[in-house]
Amino acid sequence: MNAIFYALTLLGGLGLFLYGMKVMSDALQKLAGDSLRNILSKMTANRFRGILTGIGITSIIQSSSATTVMVVSFVNAGVLTLAGAISVIMGANIGTTITAWIVSLFGFKFNISEFILPIIALASPLLFIKKRENLGVFLMGFALLFMGLQFLTNNVPDFTQAKYSGVLEVIGSLSNNGYLSILLFVLIGTILTCIIQSSSAMMAVTLVMCAKGLIGFEIGAALVLGENIGTTITANLAATVANKTAKRAARAHLIFNVIGVIWVLILFKPILYLISNLSYSIGGASPMPLEGGEILANASSIPIALSIFHSFFNISNSLLLVWFVPQIIKIVEKLVPINVDDEDEFRLKYIPMGYMNVGDLSIEPAKKEIEMFSKRMLKMYDMIPELMKEKDEKKYQQIFERIQKYEEISDRMEVEIANYLTSAAEENLSHQASLYISSMLRIIDNLESIGDSCNQLSITIDEKKKKNIWFEPEMRKNIESMYNLVRDALVAMNDNLISHYVDVSLDKVYDLEKQINKLRDKLREDHTENIKNNNYSYQTGIYYSSLYSQYEKLADFAINVSEAIVKVKE
Repeated sequence: MNAIFYALTLLGGLGLFLYGMKVMSDALQKLAGDSLRNILSKMTANRFRGILTGIGITSIIQSSSATTVMVVSFVNAGVLTLAGAISVIMGANIGTTITAWIVSLFGFKFNISEFILPIIALASPLLFIKKRENLGVFLMGFALLFMGLQFLTNNVPDFTQAKYSGVLEVIGSLSNNGYLSILLFVLIGTILTCIIQSSSAMMAVTLVMCAKGLIGFEIGAALVLGENIGTTITANLAATVANKTAKRAARAHLIFNVIGVIWVLILFKPILYLISNLSYSIGGASPMPLEGGEILANASSIPIALSIFHSFFNISNSLLLVWFVPQIIKIVEKLVPINVDDEDEFRLKYIPMGYMNVGDLSIEPAKKEIEMFSKRMLKMYDMIPELMKEKDEKKYQQIFERIQKYEEISDRMEVEIANYLTSAAEENLSHQASLYISSMLRIIDNLESIGDSCNQLSITIDEKKKKNIWFEPEMRKNIESMYNLVRDALVAMNDNLISHYVDVSLDKVYDLEKQINKLRDKLREDHTENIKNNNYSYQTGIYYSSLYSQYEKLADFAINVSEAIVKVKE
């Protein structure tokens, strides 16, 4: 029972560390808002600026996983190129080393527990000040992170004591197999990081184990290498439901880190001796024996030495592989080939439904997806006159079935996008982001209604065909005029959606609405007179009036979309 309680205590400390890191990351993303997206999209003109961008963002949000997931989502949304994404990921790997330095310098050198409660005291009032809330959450996350580290440090036993000799013997048996042991612990580090999904948290655990004497410098360095492979799991999981280009970005992250681990393993011993000498020259202590055993290993120097090793690995790997970005792109293009997709198949192109929430940054993929939704509805609408004019029975049936399929797709797109937006709305978003989500939910509702109207038009045309009802030339001309005006409204809707919700004008939209309503009123009056004068049968009139009324109703939905876009500006 004591062993179970003890294990849960350790896991609780790790959980608190992870939660504190997540709270810090989320708060900083909200503090930055749209600026993170702007930096990512503008600062990747060349690979070196991309690396600096990755370093900067990851240093701020303290999570390379969050940065790489954002990169995958922006590649998915078309904001970042694949080459730009790879350079940002390289920088993210360097930026994440700051966590190890914070833990090494403050977590062991100072009694950080003395500062935890004062930090919480400073953070608490800020939580109730609207414009300072995110700063308060950040400070609270910072305190929780070190509280978790404190629990980890206090509850990991001192393995230098005699009663833990059995544990040391087991670790020693795994560690005394030369190069095979190094590979084993690289694998262990990879697996554990994949499970935890945070290289920073796993790095903290590794540093604690080293500080407590459980593992030596070599094994710690091997775990660090494994952690750098394991950290790629988060972006690859996010990319499983993204488009092919985003999958390529995630695979590039994996390839980049694996190549780095391979060449460092080849030079493993010389690199460790180099870092040990550097550690000795700086602090007067070495993490491993030097100069034929004259300089003894000092366990207290291992955390700093591991931080140096972690930084060395990521910086040198980035400086080396930055020159081979085109080659990495060629490799991932072969691993993830892009085939010509069937446009009639349902597939969210920009929203990766499985990736972690990134606050205000969730808006961009949704905007892109809604643009695609709108374009798909215009394409569906353009099938209506084809259906009306087609004489060949086989081709007619193909068009009709295609419209039915598009209607099913529109239903599914509305549900998927709405689920994504609803999930994003559960976060503490900025006021502007909340307005976007409210507007987008209204937009997708109207886009789905456009799909329903197109489907209803096709059903009316099909019933008319089956009953051998024929329209007079004047009637066909009027229906065509209504179709053209409504199409102009749909095109205006599309134009407003791709304007990034900035350069939006309703003048053209309202002018089209007046023309459509005027034509509908005229057709309605003429229809009433024609029925009275028996110019065509009552049944023919039913299908005729149903078509122009449905067209006018469809235009209302298109106008509603443009109005919803303007609501964001207001």
